Amino acid sequence: MTRFSITLPLPLPLLAALLAGCTLMPDYQRPDSPVPASFAVAAGASENFGGKGVIPVANIGWREVFTDSSLQRIIEMALVNNRDLRVSVLNIEKARAQYHVQKADLFPIIEASDSESSSRTPADLSVTGQPLVSHTYSATLGFSSYELDLFGRVRSLNAQALEQYLSTVEARRSSQISLIAEVAVAYLTLAADQDLLKLAQDTLSSQRESYRLNQRSYELGTASRLTLRQSQTSVDSARVDVERYTSQVAQDRNSLVLLVGTDVPEELLPKSLPDGSTAAGSVLAEIPPGLTSDLLQRRPDILKAEHDLKAANANIGAARAAFFPSISLTASAGTSSASLSGLFKGGSGVWNFGPQISLPIFDGGSNRANLDIAKTSSKIAVAQYEKAIQTAFREVSDALAQRGTLGRQLDAQQSLVDASSDSYQLATARFRRGVDSYLNVLDSQRSLYSAQQSLINTRLSRFTNLVTFYKTLGGGWIEETDMSFAKLEGAAGS
Repeated sequence: MTRFSITLPLPLPLLAALLAGCTLMPDYQRPDSPVPASFAVAAGASENFGGKGVIPVANIGWREVFTDSSLQRIIEMALVNNRDLRVSVLNIEKARAQYHVQKADLFPIIEASDSESSSRTPADLSVTGQPLVSHTYSATLGFSSYELDLFGRVRSLNAQALEQYLSTVEARRSSQISLIAEVAVAYLTLAADQDLLKLAQDTLSSQRESYRLNQRSYELGTASRLTLRQSQTSVDSARVDVERYTSQVAQDRNSLVLLVGTDVPEELLPKSLPDGSTAAGSVLAEIPPGLTSDLLQRRPDILKAEHDLKAANANIGAARAAFFPSISLTASAGTSSASLSGLFKGGSGVWNFGPQISLPIFDGGSNRANLDIAKTSSKIAVAQYEKAIQTAFREVSDALAQRGTLGRQLDAQQSLVDASSDSYQLATARFRRGVDSYLNVLDSQRSLYSAQQSLINTRLSRFTNLVTFYKTLGGGWIEETDMSFAKLEGAAGS
């Protein structure tokens, strides 16, 4: 009796690992940073945080920066419900699956098959002169077209897929940073517009009272019609602003709801910007400036650009491997018999082994063109990586420049409001005594109103500058509870 054993497929993974000893992928070297080594220090900015030296802002959890409890709850809602962030999480899952698909090409796909075939030969074609019915049963185990990765083509493609997956992870982090910053800015903008609306309403009430007094004086003959009409213009201007800011507040709420991805409870919405001359107030904590440009390497958008660069570098290896021979194997082993009962009897073993070598001889320049494309794509990725660093450096520099002046601007604006308020009171008193015309009162009132509006906008700029500074240095995706990624994956899966 003939003894048959299946031994061929078993050592192939080991054989492939031994044969796959080289790769044509270029060694990756991070390009030099095309920006200065440090940022300009903003006037009055602290270089240390808690006396422990510079701490990367990316290591400061967003809960430590956005300290207002209502804002924290709104950010939590946005991290779970925002659709753009949910898409980013799903893109990670997609890229992860694509990486596993590509990684599977490193190993042979072994399949088992069981088949039965029947055929009938008519009598005039049969060698016996009688109709012949035949049956064939077979059971095999094997693989087909498994490529021996001698020159690293499959491994280069696997490395490319891995970098693309890591790139999507950083893209998700970058999206989260942008989302947190946008929610915070939308929250603060709504608060500022609430202040502007209240200012317009208070101004309208004050001007209506002035108009009432002037109308009474006009009826008594102590005020001119010109004075009455000038007073009416102030009332109408205030009415226009009330309606305008009412509409703006409604739009701000809609923008916030869109960012959050669900309705925001009324009790969480801000009523006004925090009082006080400090920028942080009760909403934001002061953030230390990270003054070395090396901190930019922690920004997710720059990490994403570097992963894209590594993916393009790996693709060069795959393009180079196309110039060399490709060896693929097809093999199977099993049993075959004319009867089902004899399928596993001795002597029924069958096997098949078919190596194939493909050597590119003439391709019309296709391989050379693909290699040129891969090299050019890598150069493009280098330029995009450098541009990402330059853009990040400018954003941080702009935030630092604004940070150093907004405090003084806020002080000057507050002084202007105080002076305008005194001027308005003096002009009103002089008008009541008949010393000046109502035009001086009107000019002083408009100057005060404009100065108060500018003060609110300056305070808003001071708040948003802290948000921007935190965002540009790569903060916004770490938090103490570490809830974001797990919850987002759960939300995406649901």
